[in-house]
Amino acid sequence: MIYGLSTILARIINFLFVPIYTRLLSPESYGVVTEFMAYIAVLQVVLVLGLETGCFRFANKEGVDPKKVYSNAFVTVFCISATFLALMIAFANPISAALGYDGYGSCIMYMGGILSLDAITAILFAKLRQEGKALKFAIFKTIKIITETGANLFLFLWFPKHVESAQWLLHFIPETPDFSYVIFAIFISCVVCGLLFIPDYLRLSFSLDPKLLKQMLAYSLPLMIASLPGVVNDFLDRILFRYFDTNAEAWRSSLGLYQAAVKLAVIMNLFIQMFRYAAEPFFFKRAREKDSKDLYALVQEYFTAFCGLVFLGVILYIDIIALILGPQFRSAVGVVPVMLLSYMILGMLFNVSMWYKLSGKTNMAIWITLAGLVVTAIVIVLFMPKYSYWAAAYGHLASYIVMFAISSILGAKYYPIPYRWGRLAAIVGLMFVVYGGSMLLDAKCFANVVIGEASYGAVAAKLGAHTLLIFAYLAGAWKLIRR
Repeated sequence: MIYGLSTILARIINFLFVPIYTRLLSPESYGVVTEFMAYIAVLQVVLVLGLETGCFRFANKEGVDPKKVYSNAFVTVFCISATFLALMIAFANPISAALGYDGYGSCIMYMGGILSLDAITAILFAKLRQEGKALKFAIFKTIKIITETGANLFLFLWFPKHVESAQWLLHFIPETPDFSYVIFAIFISCVVCGLLFIPDYLRLSFSLDPKLLKQMLAYSLPLMIASLPGVVNDFLDRILFRYFDTNAEAWRSSLGLYQAAVKLAVIMNLFIQMFRYAAEPFFFKRAREKDSKDLYALVQEYFTAFCGLVFLGVILYIDIIALILGPQFRSAVGVVPVMLLSYMILGMLFNVSMWYKLSGKTNMAIWITLAGLVVTAIVIVLFMPKYSYWAAAYGHLASYIVMFAISSILGAKYYPIPYRWGRLAAIVGLMFVVYGGSMLLDAKCFANVVIGEASYGAVAAKLGAHTLLIFAYLAGAWKLIRR
């Protein structure tokens, strides 16, 4: 729970900044932030080389000194990260110009700093987990999150009004708020996190054991390669906007609008992330029990029903939830149902994919994820030139459906779990019936009821009707599961 809380906290705070970003940044500037974060997400996996997991394996191996394991990993990642950072600094201006951000070479340097510091501290965070220092892990992570939060608040809310008293900051960021403020705030948090680990740096030996390092890399590099398709699949749409969006002149704006809409669907993603932290150890713990497979099937039913509740809770109150976004970002809210459904299927995929973890056939995960990546790429390349961010949303949906189907079929062969597919389909069908009912109800009775324009009575009546529909779903889902 302690390890997971810091990750969830980071996601929640990131969500809470959406109202600020979408009111103080233009869609184009927010699109640039989104593009940079996609590059960071992919490169983070590469720079760590899979050594986080490698450290866990070799530090627990009999006859191996854990200090040597972490020294090997730290020195290797440090050298690679330092080289990467040096290249980013040396070629910052050419890179920024090539990306179309001429004059923003500093952002390329900040991105290099973020990636380098994150890679280095990833090894030290792994060491804390290995040593069972959960509280220290959580404190450092929380300090990093609070630093990023404070830096954002300072830069966006205080600095523009007090530029004269903080002229020195103009060496790092422009006077007018833009995407560089977000990147700089993350960079500051990474620097602070790096400084927190100074005593830990001093306890490392900074020596290499070539034989041990070779074994560690032989184990870790395949893990890094295996995890890349999943990360790329999650962020490929953001990267490809530059090349395939409908309006080549305004692709950054399209990306910004899309990302803002996706943020409203992150409520589903947060629930799934919390579920994963609890479910994975639970599944492994129960694996040897006689009725474990029946239990896994029941968990899937409750999980699906709750996801349906989250889906309807967001969609049926979308008029209110959409107010989180700045007015110029609300035009893309239509993709929220698609992304909610995508994340719901992704969560169901996590459940059905436990078979390869429990049966030891983890190599299958690579091929399943690659299949999803191919589907995402095909949908985006074929349809984004015509449908813009709609293609990105449906690309995710199609990808997760394909991965879910493949994983379910293979799971039935290698690790059969008695999922009651008819009951699961009925729960999802009930969710769609309630969703469709809300659309018909709105069209007939509340067509002119718009939050901020209609009377409070009309708005209350619409929300009350939607609440009754949610209760109807809850009653129906409960009956389906308990029958």
